[in-house]
Amino acid sequence: MSSLRHRVLPPQILLKCPKEASFCLWLLHPEPSCRPSMSDLLQSEFMTEPRDNLEEREAAIELRDKIEEQESLLEFLLMIQQRKQESAYRLRDTVSLLSSDIEQVAKRQLVLKQKGSSYSDLGFLEEPSTLLASRKRFRQVIPPEETDDEESQGRSTFLESSRLMRNFKKLETVYFLTRRRQLKAAASGKSLTRHSPLSSENGRGSEKSSVSNSAAPKDLSQNDSRQGGWIDPFLEGLCKYLSFSKLRVKADLKQGDLLNSSNLVCSLAFDRDGEFFATAGVNKKIKIFECDSIVNNNQDIHYPVVELASRSKLSSVCWNSYIKSQIASSNFEGVVQIWDVGRSQLVTEMKEHKKRVWSINISSADPTLLASGSDDGTVKLWSINQGASIGTIKTKANVCCVQFPSDSGRSLAFGSADHKVYYYDLRNPKIPLSTMVGHGKTVSYVKFVDSSTLVSSSTDNTLKLWDLSMSASGVNETPLHSFAGHTNLKNFVGLSVSDGYIATGSETNEVFVYHKAFPMPVMSYMFSNTDSTSGLEVDDASQFISSICWRGLSSTLVAANSNGNIKILEMVA
Repeated sequence: MSSLRHRVLPPQILLKCPKEASFCLWLLHPEPSCRPSMSDLLQSEFMTEPRDNLEEREAAIELRDKIEEQESLLEFLLMIQQRKQESAYRLRDTVSLLSSDIEQVAKRQLVLKQKGSSYSDLGFLEEPSTLLASRKRFRQVIPPEETDDEESQGRSTFLESSRLMRNFKKLETVYFLTRRRQLKAAASGKSLTRHSPLSSENGRGSEKSSVSNSAAPKDLSQNDSRQGGWIDPFLEGLCKYLSFSKLRVKADLKQGDLLNSSNLVCSLAFDRDGEFFATAGVNKKIKIFECDSIVNNNQDIHYPVVELASRSKLSSVCWNSYIKSQIASSNFEGVVQIWDVGRSQLVTEMKEHKKRVWSINISSADPTLLASGSDDGTVKLWSINQGASIGTIKTKANVCCVQFPSDSGRSLAFGSADHKVYYYDLRNPKIPLSTMVGHGKTVSYVKFVDSSTLVSSSTDNTLKLWDLSMSASGVNETPLHSFAGHTNLKNFVGLSVSDGYIATGSETNEVFVYHKAFPMPVMSYMFSNTDSTSGLEVDDASQFISSICWRGLSSTLVAANSNGNIKILEMVA
């Protein structure tokens, strides 16, 4: 109103409606005598303008509004069209890649069938594989002419029984993720299979085996082998994922430790031959059990073949891979000890840590080298032949786990309470070679899957798989996979790796097994809430898996929970 009092009209009115603006200014003339009277208003050109002109103006305005509405709709439709065309281009590329892979696999299958025809008369080629049989059953269940509703109904029975189809979306995601990495690697001239998340230098034989390498038919061209070679680790991972479906209890270890109110097992470890395994925990004892004896003898109580007593609660044990009877332990007082199991004697004590030692590890490549990680924020390197440390790595947070790669004593990985994983070249221990950033809470375990890949466990509810070759400027923020399914928010639940299978515990009192190729669990097994001494059911929902360990490269593992229950489990189809 203040603007009107000073005869200041909005600019839009002046531009678009000059006649109306002039009329308003006349009405607002500062001199009252100059303002129009009622008769002037009624006789003015503005008020006496023909009615049809006004209707034309209104029609023109309405037409203009409709044109603007159509333009908005057209712009919206064009935008949808552009996005769908982009999706169509991507889909066309995806179908092209799939067609290329299908062609490669079909060629290999044809060559293998041609080779197999020479053995068919001998009866060596039997029923088709489980995967092929499932595909045939799937086609029988769903005739091509069915409608979408009929298709979904016919498919339901198959989906319920097929682990492949239940996890189809996740498997598809991993397939295309691996495919994109292959394309990027090809564009940069690098080899994907060298550091593939699906390859491994350890395992039964070697997890690097692939059709394009030693198992590739010589009839295939070198170009075909090179182009399709990336899919072989994916195929191997898929086969391993589908090889086993559940964990079966081979034996329950029943131990009568009536003198200890708490039997929480903090650490499990097999010796180099998988013959004996050791348990250690808050009962201040290292117990050595013979695995086959427990499996084969259904006894009421199983007694250890050797029992070693410590002055403090034990946090970790580790066997020497070279000296069969030698085992190392760490305790809550910060002491690292070397024991001779054969003589049941303490050999060496190392007392440089100022706080609790969480983890120890003896190098497989250099069995005289031992590492320990402590709440005092240090990693110490020891020679088992000396009582004093031979090196120290200082950090700003508690060190929860340490691990040497199996093929080298010159590098070391450890996890920290600052949510990070550090990888060091011990020849230059001042700065880490790589820092892996991605966990949201304390890193409780690290284990090498192979020389260039490691898995880390955290109380953020996840395991993460890292490629050590992917660090940019020493920092890696992109894990290959993030495994989820178990529950781990506050406790140390154990971690063990064998032949690409990753076993971990859960705060739901379950054992979970993953395969490195895929982020979802392969299988799980739930412990019952029983008392380890009496064997009776107890109402204790707080029990959790506290430690786990594979028996070498076999399909057998040992798991223990917070109540001292120990089970020997085996993966079965």
